[in-house]
Amino acid sequence: MKRVCAALAVLIAVLSVCELPAEEKRPNILFIVVDDQSPFDLKVYDPNSICDTPTINQLAAEGMVLDGAYHMGSFSGAVCTPSRHMVMTGRTVWHLPNWQSGKNCPDNILDNVMAEVFNRAGYDTMRTCKRGNSYNDANQKFQVVRDATKRGGTEETGSAWHGKQVLEYLDERQSANDEDPFLIYFGFSHPHDTRDGTEELLAKYGAVNHKDKDWLPPSNDKQPPLPVNYLPEHPFHHGHPGLRDEVAVSGVWERRDETTIRNELGREFACNENIDNQIAKVLQKLEAMGELDNTYIVYTADHGMAIGRHGLQGKQNLYQHTWRVPYIVKGPGIKPGRAVGNAYLLDSLPTLCDFAGIEIPDTVEGKSLKPVLTGEEQTVRDTLFGTYSGGTKPGMRAVKHGDWKLIKYDVLDGEVRETQLFNLAENPNEFLDQDLAENPEYAEKLAEMEALLLAEMRRLDDPYRLWNQPDDGLETPTLQKKPRKQNKKAK
Repeated sequence: MKRVCAALAVLIAVLSVCELPAEEKRPNILFIVVDDQSPFDLKVYDPNSICDTPTINQLAAEGMVLDGAYHMGSFSGAVCTPSRHMVMTGRTVWHLPNWQSGKNCPDNILDNVMAEVFNRAGYDTMRTCKRGNSYNDANQKFQVVRDATKRGGTEETGSAWHGKQVLEYLDERQSANDEDPFLIYFGFSHPHDTRDGTEELLAKYGAVNHKDKDWLPPSNDKQPPLPVNYLPEHPFHHGHPGLRDEVAVSGVWERRDETTIRNELGREFACNENIDNQIAKVLQKLEAMGELDNTYIVYTADHGMAIGRHGLQGKQNLYQHTWRVPYIVKGPGIKPGRAVGNAYLLDSLPTLCDFAGIEIPDTVEGKSLKPVLTGEEQTVRDTLFGTYSGGTKPGMRAVKHGDWKLIKYDVLDGEVRETQLFNLAENPNEFLDQDLAENPEYAEKLAEMEALLLAEMRRLDDPYRLWNQPDDGLETPTLQKKPRKQNKKAK
């Protein structure tokens, strides 16, 4: 008996000093979203860009770059509003809580927005971003909210302010020895206009914070070159009279001359680089805390931007420079590479859930991008749909399948009805002189894309129909009408 007891004592002693396998630590999430950035600003998507963003370049080199990521579209001139609703809910554009008072949205949607899903899973959640043009009720679900619109050219009034909020939050976690996993929504107010850059970065890109409507900004050889698809004006009206982004942006107004556009791109690039600097500080902090290797980092934007491309200035169009978004993901299990993706921003919520091991809510309509990001698949869908109806109705629609893309315009009460057909493999910049819609050799392809567009509009509960589509018995949505403004030419 004594021998048995002695043996048990030895066994217990051995087990007490042996480390049993610890529970695998759950990953952190750093979701970075900038405001109004075309993917073609970045060297990652345009090797000829002079925009210097070494931190974003490094994320791309170490992670997965999606060449086909898009926002689905907008029913508002403030394109960021539905875009950010889609990010928070994972729902498609006509099924959002802010469309027609949520007629196609579950009543319990606020129980299933990004922050609430991660709160329930035991994550600490924090956000910093701009105020306004967003989904405020969902934003307030984050446990820590430090929002302010910061579009100035100083540390306190610009992008550094948002970076400071994240750094302070991480300091607080470190001081409290907080070991819970975190979800940080790291948003910026730039490069959305007014693009007031810092003095140092403005000088680097030969730009000035131009504020005098009566004079052109000075030209400078350091300014970015004009985009390859720059035009002095779009060949037909975009369909949104009085649109602020096209007629009233400080520093541009209605001007589309070379000097104005190059200066504005310089301001944009100065803002982009400043954002990159703030991301670098946060990543350095995570590395010092020993958290970086266990953190999924997503870099994206709420939508793209024109700034002179195709003679446009704003975000209310469906060309690639504006419909597409940058989308870069780095984290555990993600090998460096590129993939098509065919992703929407609304796929972000299910993707983050998938990486965190959280059940994806039934309210989510997006798809997890995990198979693409881990290199198992190239795409999650074959067809992409885009819409803009924030101006005159029914507005613009786009559909993309493979290399082919169709854009249609039905605006200004039927005054503008246009169709564009692009082969993006041969014409990635959508040069208008290579539009194939009127080419009889592509009549069959045009008909195929027209049918595909209608099918997507039906599938997604698009409430409108274009002039050459069946009306399907739809009732026109009741919307508060605003008086059409007349454009006033800048001097």
